[in-house]
Amino acid sequence: MWDLIIIGAGPAGITASVYAVRKRMNVLVITKDIGGQAAWSGDIENYTGYQFITGPELAIKFEEHMRKYNIQLKENEEVKEIIRKNNEIFVNTNRSAYQTKTAIIASGKRSKELSVPGEEEFKNRGLTYCATCDGPLFAEKDVAVIGGGNSALDATLQLINIARHIYLINVTAELGGDAVMKDKVTNNAKVSILNNTKVTAIIGDRMVTAIKIKKQNKEETLAVQGIFVEIGLIPNSEFTKELERNENGEIKVNSYNETNIAGIFAAGDVTNIPEKQIIIAAGEGAKAALSAFRYLATHK
Repeated sequence: MWDLIIIGAGPAGITASVYAVRKRMNVLVITKDIGGQAAWSGDIENYTGYQFITGPELAIKFEEHMRKYNIQLKENEEVKEIIRKNNEIFVNTNRSAYQTKTAIIASGKRSKELSVPGEEEFKNRGLTYCATCDGPLFAEKDVAVIGGGNSALDATLQLINIARHIYLINVTAELGGDAVMKDKVTNNAKVSILNNTKVTAIIGDRMVTAIKIKKQNKEETLAVQGIFVEIGLIPNSEFTKELERNENGEIKVNSYNETNIAGIFAAGDVTNIPEKQIIIAAGEGAKAALSAFRYLATHK
């Protein structure tokens, strides 16, 4: 019987684990991977204490901090169900089953898919969802980045130093995201911005060779060797069937990170907090751990 099980090891989950173990709680972390979305990010210039650090570097710092405390960790394990029964919480995974007094869900989000012809066929064959992971594979090649928010802008900025040319394909009338990032993208000669443009298909042989687009009822085919999908994220909350979620699938929490089920807390991008930032996720993880500690102190 654990005092606390934390699901996820991104900024929220790792911070929660550090706070919890320092409160002398008996903690288990269950996660598919370590670092979460932070590990996918490019250059980070707004995480306090680091004027500049890359996403993978920051994720390594998080992991080093967590491992300093010898926190019990189950990696490459996926949670399938979390339920509360008879004042105990049961966490069932693809490998085992665990019991705990409290739980924090910090499972983050994953990339949305395009749902167009050719997407499934060319995954990892020229089509990817992570510029940080796969960008170096496309050196001096023509590529397309699909999306118009911060994720797409970040991917484009990373690829400017790698690819030959980048088509930034955005379905809305203008780019969103941070003004500084937009300025850097729009003022770079290696980037062609295609607003009001929809992707209709991915084309290739063994690997991606082109992308079909539609703009104002006019169809066009762009020759590209790489495609980066950056159209948003979906919360990893499917296993939380008993918890209250909003229309986007995000877990609803109050200011104490409490869900609608006693003893189960949630933190980070999987929740309905209004802003999705690394530093906010870390802060929410700290709050959730302190709330779990308070719950244990006030409940039998």
